Amino acid sequence: MDRRWRAVAGCTLIGFIFLFVQVGALALVEPFKTAGYQAVEDPSDPTNSIVYVGAILLATGGMLLAFKYDADQLIRGLIVFSSAWLSLYIFRLVAPPVYVGGFNVVALALATLLGVALLVYPEWYVIDTAGAVMGAAAAGLFGISFGILPALLLLSVLAVYDAISVYGTEHMLTLASGVMDLRVPVVLVIPLSLSYSFLDATTPDPAGEDGETAETDDGGASETGDDEADETGADDAAPATDAEPAEDEMHQGPLERDALFIGLGDAIIPAILVASAAFFAPAGVRTVLGVPLPAVTAMVGTFLGLAVLLWLVLKGRAHAGLPLLNGGTIAGYLLGAVVAGIGLVEALGLTPYV
Repeated sequence: MDRRWRAVAGCTLIGFIFLFVQVGALALVEPFKTAGYQAVEDPSDPTNSIVYVGAILLATGGMLLAFKYDADQLIRGLIVFSSAWLSLYIFRLVAPPVYVGGFNVVALALATLLGVALLVYPEWYVIDTAGAVMGAAAAGLFGISFGILPALLLLSVLAVYDAISVYGTEHMLTLASGVMDLRVPVVLVIPLSLSYSFLDATTPDPAGEDGETAETDDGGASETGDDEADETGADDAAPATDAEPAEDEMHQGPLERDALFIGLGDAIIPAILVASAAFFAPAGVRTVLGVPLPAVTAMVGTFLGLAVLLWLVLKGRAHAGLPLLNGGTIAGYLLGAVVAGIGLVEALGLTPYV
């Protein structure tokens, strides 16, 4: 298959995962609310966003320290546990209700199976499946816990933070390098060849010569990565190592690589506003297929931002993901709110303050 068509197929798969996360979040907000999963007492309180951003900064600092002092496996264990725990929220709702000692054993078994699979066989499709489930659950939970104003603040602050951490301090590149080695559902791994194996691939250098960077769960720049060996050239040079990469691999363009990587946070963070816009929509607002119009246009904005991001990535340029994705989502939401007849003050969640 021509490399360009492989890239198109890879970008399409990324789009499907983003769509799954957003549609999944929309489907989960009401069941999550009924089940009592709302994480805060007052979803309209804008300080919720400050607390969450503070938690991200603390987590980022903790991970950087862990990588510096060779505590990588501790981070891996925590991420795998978090993935299984988040998936349990969904499995409790969809699994057959078989209770033993007050626990739904089917839901618990499915969440445990997902965690074990990530530990023992973190192939790309295992990571992507876990990431999609985890992403839908996280976006749904935050969607019912962040009202419109907190959600808008969260997306705006994280977009700025993402840009600074990628283009300015570049600490996201250091974090990305460590996270990629862990092979956990913090990044979505999109193969561009049928024989690609994430287990056998060399971890991409997030600050490589091509200027392409990986990203982490709280944003970052999208990247393309290559296999440890050229799968189609048996007579080619020996596989490159991290210390001394083969010259032909060092100069590969994005369309010549074997995988695309995009942070799971790039799928989750915009979906929070989509879920919030649907859950906190005013009564009687115009809908599309039962979904409030501002949530639908927010989704459209996400995918327009994603299209621009992937276009830039395939041109070989590294970019922070959240400025484009969150910007598109916010613009789409506001446009949909205006079209739906919601006043700008109400659309911004400022009604209690004016």
